[in-house]
Amino acid sequence: MTSVAKLSLPGQTPETASDASRALLEDAKRRIGFIPAMYANMANSAGMFDTYIRGYDHFRGESGFSPPEQEVVFLTISVFNGCTYCVAAHSFIAQQMSKVPSPVLEALRQGKILPDRRLEALATFTRIMVGSRGRPAPEELREFLEAGFTERHVLEIILAIAVKTLSNYSNHLFHAKPDPAFEVFKWSGPAVD
Repeated sequence: MTSVAKLSLPGQTPETASDASRALLEDAKRRIGFIPAMYANMANSAGMFDTYIRGYDHFRGESGFSPPEQEVVFLTISVFNGCTYCVAAHSFIAQQMSKVPSPVLEALRQGKILPDRRLEALATFTRIMVGSRGRPAPEELREFLEAGFTERHVLEIILAIAVKTLSNYSNHLFHAKPDPAFEVFKWSGPAVD
């Protein structure tokens, strides 16, 4: 792979951000306790930052996926896209907040088959959706539905792909390093057999 271009825009703070981004940064600091580097970088585009936050909140609150299933979707996309920042951040969230079982989390991070059939069906279909750019084969959709998911879940996966595309791509271009809170989950790519 060729080297990735790097944006030189500075990370924004509540003091330097536009009014629209300032409110989002202040809310993040209030909710999380700090401003993640990813947010500081995204705040350079109020439209992108707002779209990310709204989409993320809709997925978390309305997708119909359980917290562990949400992490399976987010981590599958981030691993597929090779986003070291998001894999570290979502690994932290998976363990500390969403209570994803350790064997499932490790398999996700390593790009291996998950030890839970339903979650594996979710990860597989999410990968298919990203890899096919939203063009799953009829039998792939049928297998996903037979695993107990619904057609609405397909649309929610598309929402998650949109959200993670915003964060994964901006993290690539900013060469974002995991924040100290996520450092223990630093990731450099899936395991190679």
